[in-house]
Amino acid sequence: MIKYAVIHAFLTLTMLNGVRRNKLSNENNEQHVPVHEYSENLKEMTRFLASAGVTADRVIFITPPPLHKPSWEKECILKGCPLNRHNSVAGQYAQACVEAAGQCGVDVLDLWTLMQKDGQDYTVYLSDGLHLSEKGNQFVAQHLWRLLESRVADLPFILPYWGDVDAKSPESSLLCDQ
Repeated sequence: MIKYAVIHAFLTLTMLNGVRRNKLSNENNEQHVPVHEYSENLKEMTRFLASAGVTADRVIFITPPPLHKPSWEKECILKGCPLNRHNSVAGQYAQACVEAAGQCGVDVLDLWTLMQKDGQDYTVYLSDGLHLSEKGNQFVAQHLWRLLESRVADLPFILPYWGDVDAKSPESSLLCDQ
């Protein structure tokens, strides 16, 4: 259970769910969560956070990324299992995430749409057709920063500029008298 005092320390909380849950319903039911239940779970998590004092402006949903079927199919063959996901299903979960965000009044980073925008080659963002690669994580960071920037722009500096720190006695510049 998350401690309420810790929750208040968050500037923003991001939630990326659904990448592993959007399996086809006839494959590995241990991981599968129906899209309606996925949507309800997102809303329930938001209600829980609200009950702990986390306002909607501090929550950002992140949709699942797209799935590259040929790459993921190769991974499935290597693991000895049938293809268990499709990009169209990932899209249903992404849409459910976007809709839940709208209903909850929280921001959303729609990876599924952004990564496929204008027919770009989104495979560079995926390490195996499903999970984010290094470039995929950079893509997320770049787009997430756009949402975070407005939240941090007005925050005061609590530490001095590095050039103002006494190099011989940094603690005198950084520590406050108690």
